[in-house]
Amino acid sequence: MGEKSASPLRETPGPLGASRFERGKSLARRAREVIPGGTHTYAKGDDQYPVLAPAFLARGKGCHVWDLDGNEYIEYGMGLRAVTLGHAFEPVIRAVAEQLPLGSNFTRPAPLEVECAEAFLGVVTTAEMVKFCKDGSTAVDGAVRLARAHTERDMIAICADQPFFSTSDWFIGSTRMPRGIPQWVRNATVKFRYNDLTSLQALFEAHPQQIACVVLEAARTEEPAPGYLQALKDLCHQHGTLLVFDEMITGFRWHRAGAQHVYGVTPDLSTFGKAIANGFALSAIAGRRELMELGGLDHDRERVFLLSTTHGAETHALAAGIATMGVYAREDVTGFLHRQGERLRRGIERSIAALDLQGHFFCIGRDCCLLYGACDAERRPSDAMRTLFLQETIRRGVIAPSLVVSYAHTDRDIDQTIEIIGEALGVYRKALTEGVEKYLDGRPVKPVFRAFD
Repeated sequence: MGEKSASPLRETPGPLGASRFERGKSLARRAREVIPGGTHTYAKGDDQYPVLAPAFLARGKGCHVWDLDGNEYIEYGMGLRAVTLGHAFEPVIRAVAEQLPLGSNFTRPAPLEVECAEAFLGVVTTAEMVKFCKDGSTAVDGAVRLARAHTERDMIAICADQPFFSTSDWFIGSTRMPRGIPQWVRNATVKFRYNDLTSLQALFEAHPQQIACVVLEAARTEEPAPGYLQALKDLCHQHGTLLVFDEMITGFRWHRAGAQHVYGVTPDLSTFGKAIANGFALSAIAGRRELMELGGLDHDRERVFLLSTTHGAETHALAAGIATMGVYAREDVTGFLHRQGERLRRGIERSIAALDLQGHFFCIGRDCCLLYGACDAERRPSDAMRTLFLQETIRRGVIAPSLVVSYAHTDRDIDQTIEIIGEALGVYRKALTEGVEKYLDGRPVKPVFRAFD
């Protein structure tokens, strides 16, 4: 079994008020002066959390984190799902510490580049070659570039029911924040619906021999219908289009070899990141040799500028990746994630039933990667009710932008969280009948993708 947090359970916090977050709020004001939005990641922004919430997290151990004011929380989401083993997980930290004195970046490749690639391909056995970079967007961009080069087509089809694939223009132009992106770029990306082959077929018919690749997560909050993914792959190949699986979330969480292993469907290209190095900056594009080697030296075809980043193979990140994959090889991490997620979901569902909140609050997704839905009295999705839930869990010592567990969430952590969420849902129940404004301090959270504030 992996390392578990030895942190004590949190003390019952005092009254929820601005003074509880004084140091964090002070730094947040400084941050807005020097960083657009106050953070380098939109999903971590002030607009994604209640007014009364920690503005910064200063340190973490296992699944526990502490803010600048010394408040302790059990965390869910774990670095946007990247810290799957737990914060400061000793085997990973030790591997990084051993590498750092040897240097982190050289003029020629480091031996760890080969070691990490072989380790990855030993796990994701459906791929034949891999190339590393630092973030998911860059990896998906590489897949799109390879697909366009291989097919000599321009258009990209993406799943409309999945929220994010890249920070590059080809994707951001398809969102509700397309400002700054030329219309001709926006027109090159089209959308289909998940579990709906007819919507993808319609795109192929509307844009014959123009779609280079289809990009989607094999699963997210709903499971693929029986035969859907294989039929989707067959449809792509029928039209000369490549299939790309974005495994940033599903990889090393559904299974260490990804969702493609779980569902038995091998894409032409796939991209991994997040959990691959337990939060260190490492991502990967992997796939068929005939496609991947277009970015290499061992062929006589026109070359493709696949990926080439100064920091793409920093040795400490590769060491973290090797150590992380080693833990997955030795221990049943994904089995543990599924079991703890199921324990959490069942406990929450008991509270939902006891408070008659069915249809107003609910868990969604696979047990290893749970999300939740928050609805108002008319059962419509509600940002205000979501904000209230966040506020009330934070009040009691849990940060839950999602319900995503890690290898560090012990039974004790899960059971305490279930108790806290039960208390928070008690307030939620009152807000449904008495009005959310009576219980919510400040404005609601807002979606990341929006044109105006």
